[in-house]
Amino acid sequence: MSEPVQLIPGNSLITATPQEGRELAIKMARLIIKVTQPDAEIREKLRAVYAEDTAMLIAVGQTVATEFATIAAANNYWR
Repeated sequence: MSEPVQLIPGNSLITATPQEGRELAIKMARLIIKVTQPDAEIREKLRAVYAEDTAMLIAVGQTVATEFATIAAANNYWR
């Protein structure tokens, strides 16, 4: 059995800057993919599929945007 994946790195959504928040959002989106498809070999095979599918690429962007919105709210929009 594989070890559990920490879905919120460092167990915090707090970041010093919006740039760090965006980087965290990307990392969290990638972790969702890893949890959804834990087999690294299958994930590698699927990259060729979504790399040429604009709808799938847009979906990835939407996932990152959703994660970033959550992080921005947690950081009071860096005010």
